[in-house]
Amino acid sequence: MDMLQELELLSNEQSESQNAQRDRDHLTLSQPDDELLDAYSRAVIAAAERVSPSVVYIEVEQPIKSSRRGPARVPREARGSGSGFIFTPDGFILTNSHVVHSARRIDVTVLDGRKYQADLIGDDPDTDLAVIRINAPNLVPARLGEAQQIRVGKLVLAIGNPYGFQYSVTAGVVSALGRSLRSQSGRLMDAVIQTDAALNPGNSGGPLVNSRGEVIGVNTAMILPAQGICFATSIDTAKFVASRLMRDGRVSRSYIGLAGQNVPLPRRIVRYYDLAVESGILVVSFEENSPAKKGGVREGDIIVGFDEQPTKGIDDLHKLLTEDRIGRKSSLVVIRGTQKLDLGVIPEESRKGATD
Repeated sequence: MDMLQELELLSNEQSESQNAQRDRDHLTLSQPDDELLDAYSRAVIAAAERVSPSVVYIEVEQPIKSSRRGPARVPREARGSGSGFIFTPDGFILTNSHVVHSARRIDVTVLDGRKYQADLIGDDPDTDLAVIRINAPNLVPARLGEAQQIRVGKLVLAIGNPYGFQYSVTAGVVSALGRSLRSQSGRLMDAVIQTDAALNPGNSGGPLVNSRGEVIGVNTAMILPAQGICFATSIDTAKFVASRLMRDGRVSRSYIGLAGQNVPLPRRIVRYYDLAVESGILVVSFEENSPAKKGGVREGDIIVGFDEQPTKGIDDLHKLLTEDRIGRKSSLVVIRGTQKLDLGVIPEESRKGATD
């Protein structure tokens, strides 16, 4: 084969290659968009489409204190908004307590634009969760997931209504598990999910969703000065609280009726009694006729144990004062001066505004 024939053969091969590439490009351009999406996009779209019909926009009217200036005090109302999601076919909706607490009126808008007035079934400031209900047909409940299936790094979506922009979707990953977060009531919320799926005011109460479109958390808070640090209450906590609110309208907890502060223990006391903690709760005051006072606790005592569990601070005691301890005699270990005493107290059902 001479040089001319070789050049002609090479030219033909290049032409065929270019034609094949044009055919491939034409085929790619003619394919539907959904075939071109990568796995990440497909997962986000599928999860959002599955749960969006369950997400609602919540508007509230709340009373605010009147100004004392002027001759007359005119009642005023503040308007707020948030998010929530339907979790039963008969209209029960989960949201945040701080979204609907003390609201005079609650309006709910569903995905297709229908608007309904909602009833407050109950709210629990200690976990920042609430249940409201609307009477409406053809509702689509969200599917609830399992907290045990959550892993750090898993894809999650936050769906809600930030700044009133309805049905906004942000995506991220689970950044950490088992976080603790202080609620507005002062109690510590445990098993909180940290995520970098962006939240903004108005997202509160909306669902945190996994790639299968299952709700694994209720969006609760963000750290405003930070970038990408947001929190959601675990779905297991939400299930428990929602069941209690639907049954009783509240979540029952026990209390012993005292106020205290965390203090370090003298090192010699810790060593002498071989205590499991190096700090405790200094009792500073009591409620009238409180269970603690009836049990013999005095101001100045330092609580270091409750029901055979060490308590290094107020948060530890809060965790132990559960519903099942109401009316049941429990042991309270205190340090009084240099003495270690074991006192018997009978916790009562917590009342609104009660201390520990």
